[in-house]
Amino acid sequence: MTELLPWLDQVELAPPLAEEAAAAVAGALGELAQGQVYPRSLAAAHGGLFFLMRRGLDKFLGCLSADAGLGQRFTGQHSQVQVDGRTLQLTVAPTTGANAAALRTLLPYLVARPLGLRKSAGCGDRLGLATPGHIRALRATFGRDEDAAMAPIFAQQSIRENARTGRTPQEVMDDAMWGVFQEGWRAGFGADADHLKTLADVDICAAAGYTFYTVDPGDHVDDEANTAAFPALEARVDALPWDVLDSSPADLAARLADRPIDLGTLKVTLDRETLWRAAAKYGRAVAHTVTMYRHLAGAMGERPFELEMSVDETATVTSLAEHVYIAAELQRLGVRCVSLAPRYVGTFEKGVDYIGDLDAFEQSIAQHMAVSRTFGPYKLSLHSGSDKFSIYPIASRVAGDLVHLKTAGTSYLEALRAIAAMAPDLFRQIVAFARERYPTDRASYHVSAELEKMPDIAGWPDDRLPELLNDFHAREILHVTFGSVLNHPPFREPFFTALRTHEETYSEMLERHFCRHFAPFAG
Repeated sequence: MTELLPWLDQVELAPPLAEEAAAAVAGALGELAQGQVYPRSLAAAHGGLFFLMRRGLDKFLGCLSADAGLGQRFTGQHSQVQVDGRTLQLTVAPTTGANAAALRTLLPYLVARPLGLRKSAGCGDRLGLATPGHIRALRATFGRDEDAAMAPIFAQQSIRENARTGRTPQEVMDDAMWGVFQEGWRAGFGADADHLKTLADVDICAAAGYTFYTVDPGDHVDDEANTAAFPALEARVDALPWDVLDSSPADLAARLADRPIDLGTLKVTLDRETLWRAAAKYGRAVAHTVTMYRHLAGAMGERPFELEMSVDETATVTSLAEHVYIAAELQRLGVRCVSLAPRYVGTFEKGVDYIGDLDAFEQSIAQHMAVSRTFGPYKLSLHSGSDKFSIYPIASRVAGDLVHLKTAGTSYLEALRAIAAMAPDLFRQIVAFARERYPTDRASYHVSAELEKMPDIAGWPDDRLPELLNDFHAREILHVTFGSVLNHPPFREPFFTALRTHEETYSEMLERHFCRHFAPFAG
């Protein structure tokens, strides 16, 4: 075990071990700690060697050091071991939230951080098991130069999703961190407190260390303003919260109405009616975003953070004029956005490809890009971005680095694909249950799947079951019923047991699937 000793003298964080050396060190540590050590997790710093290992289906943090005080920072089992005549301290600790917090103080690359205007990807994980697969896909797509990859967000769940999966924002953060530790990802990652709607949501996520805050003012968007008669429109504008907006209708007209606005690649003029429709539709959403932003700034104090405004989950498309109004008002009110998610043309349904005219989408996103470059720059965010393979090349070409891809449910669908392959009886039960739940669970999602068009797998052999995840209707039905499935007692334990037992299978499926997501954004 002489290969262990040199790493115990490292005070500063040592570079990652080469693959062969990591395998040798992991093997030696595994003998000492009686577990299977993940080679990429090895990190030498502070006079100790930190690692993640597995015993059965459970994972543990390990620490080997000559300094007994180092391991005492973690709550776990502490013992003395002999390595080539030296007495060392070995700590094996469960992957609890407290131990995650202690490890973050020692290894800074495990702390989420802002990502700036780098091209980025949100990898939502409803199960807390997907981060290793996401990291492998990034490495497979962009190579070993991790700094050249899309900047990843590994912790990303909305409050709504947390309620349905029974997790807290802190648990989401910690699960992602353990995945980062397991794979040895040192290039940094963000943490997205997604679709926040209340000040209380902000406080919870700020306390958990999130760095990227997606404010969702969709409940404050007035879609009827698109078609309201002008007198009704004027009443709506007069009733806006002008105290929060720190302005008046007359001031707004003086700033933006009836004058050309140069967007670089095009110019636009908002006549009075167009401006009034934009203000009536989005004025309260802007006011809500300002309120959330100022509260967030207070909650974060000196800690850096990023903000995204998202109006994608609304009924009507965000026009060029409306985007100009939103961007100009946020800029005037001092709200700095790193990204914005308009409601694009076409349809973004969950877990399936884009539905709509690709030429119309390209024209639309090019206009939105002109606004973002003029009033930011900030990134355009693709919400419900899972599996939108037909528009990725367009978004990459038009937006360049100023794009943020946001995915979540597709990782759950790949988990089901793994279960279909490894636990076919459980998968058949889940499919039958999802069919029952779909009429209820679809209510809060924009989907068009029809139960009668979902393939009947009763006569399928087991080896065909993963194919069901390729069907449009099955994907949407299984996607929106995730909360019911995960909270159904007969499913929950066998569901997670199957994925933990076949951890490598799930990671391989995720890697393959996310390479398809990332590849159009490479280069």
